[in-house]
Amino acid sequence: MRTKILILLTFGSFFYSCSKDTYTSKPQITFNSASSTVLAQGNIITFTIDFTDKEGDVQDTLWVQKISRTCPTSPGVQFTSKNKVPNFAPTSNLKGKMEISFVYNGNVPGIASIIGCSNRNDTSFFKFWLKDKAQNRSDTISSPNIILIR
Repeated sequence: MRTKILILLTFGSFFYSCSKDTYTSKPQITFNSASSTVLAQGNIITFTIDFTDKEGDVQDTLWVQKISRTCPTSPGVQFTSKNKVPNFAPTSNLKGKMEISFVYNGNVPGIASIIGCSNRNDTSFFKFWLKDKAQNRSDTISSPNIILIR
């Protein structure tokens, strides 16, 4: 009898743990892709970030930070960009993709510009984190290295 109860409890806890909700109140983000890893001046790069959120209230801010591995102390080469997430009707257990684009040393209406080192090619990477309306912040994720051709 004890064996049957133990087996029943084991199966019950197994099924309970398998049905756990994988969505959390803290937004979860993962790096999906970058449209390119080498940019010439005037090129546009688009990053795709996957996200999930239990309450679906991610309509606040996506932060992006560019970090240069080549010219870490040059003014203007490092930056942090605060990007407003468009407002939409939240749904529970929201899953989706965000795309954010930058132009390298160019001027394209509606797209923020990034700059590289002034005297040589630059190798940079980008960090991303998301804040939702309830002020929950995701973990920080990073892109692969991006080469900016002078």
